[in-house]
Amino acid sequence: MGESKRVVYWIRRLSEIAMLGWLSMMLLVDMAIAANLGWPQWCAAVAGVAGMVAVVLRRRYRVQGFLVMLAVSLATSLVLALSSVNGVPGSSETGSLLVLTIGALRHVQPVRRAAGFAVAALAVLMAEGIGRDYYGNGVAFSFILFAGWSMAAGVGGYLRFQQERRNEAVHSVRRAERLELARELHDLVAHHITGIVVQAQAARTVAELKPEAVVPALDAIATAGGDALTSMRRLVTVLRAEERADRTPGTSLADLRHLTERFAETGSRVAFEIAQGIDDTTPPPEVMTTLHRVLQESLTNVRKHAPGTAWVEASLRRSDRSVVLRVRNYGSAPDPRVSRLGGGFGLVGMAERVEALGGRLYAGPSPEGAWEVVAEFPLA
Repeated sequence: MGESKRVVYWIRRLSEIAMLGWLSMMLLVDMAIAANLGWPQWCAAVAGVAGMVAVVLRRRYRVQGFLVMLAVSLATSLVLALSSVNGVPGSSETGSLLVLTIGALRHVQPVRRAAGFAVAALAVLMAEGIGRDYYGNGVAFSFILFAGWSMAAGVGGYLRFQQERRNEAVHSVRRAERLELARELHDLVAHHITGIVVQAQAARTVAELKPEAVVPALDAIATAGGDALTSMRRLVTVLRAEERADRTPGTSLADLRHLTERFAETGSRVAFEIAQGIDDTTPPPEVMTTLHRVLQESLTNVRKHAPGTAWVEASLRRSDRSVVLRVRNYGSAPDPRVSRLGGGFGLVGMAERVEALGGRLYAGPSPEGAWEVVAEFPLA
């Protein structure tokens, strides 16, 4: 587990413990009030216990726990309203309802269902204030509960808005990558089809004069057709944008090296190693293009998020069945002024592109303390 993930994990754990601690303290207050007012008020303490259970299990039983808590709270309000005891709202019960309301507004789909749950929570809270009219203070209780609900609804709505924005940004990045892959697919297939047409015309021309030349031509046609089908199978799910495709089919190893040299001119030093056994024909053209994109995005991230890095190590190696690109940067932590701006969508785009070709992408800290991006592509 990376250092950042470990920090986030413990922050979540500690916040969960703190929240349960506050609810437990509220429950103790409810129990003290119930001991003073009599047995009907103990229903509020029982509702508080039910609310804490619903909060603990909210990630697994979010909707079911919320509905059960609404029913328990409403039943408690009815019992206290029909009794002769001047009851008061349960603080633990109310806190649990507000926590569940935030979670419902943030996670429940679709949004109209989440809004319905929030309105139901408001109705139950208003019933809690009116039904537990402690010596004519029901209006004051209702106002306080409405203020608490408003804050919870605002927090839940804001968190949902931020999540929707990020989801939309991720969707846009993935769609852009798929459209880019579709343009490359167009060019790759057009390249192979052109070769097929040329070979077929040549075979037809020489068929009568030199029949022995037909077989090599047919072999070349079959090879070009197989390559085209392989590219189409890998990228068949992407959409084709109605734009002019002006890219060339694939890039070369020289383009990769030129990319690192240009980066080194204006940024950190780069050591780029291409292992033996790899040439321009080793990866398929669509993989070569994606290698160029991953390397470019990785170097861009180094310049953006770690501008003070000492040097960058990049390598392209081959195993029996795959080719692996690894980019590492050493000697600098991310610039906090840049990190606060957010980001991460470049990684989403790279992952979308790599996975579309049947590969895998990893981005994160290495055991040696460097930040690395590793893209692995299978070789057919």
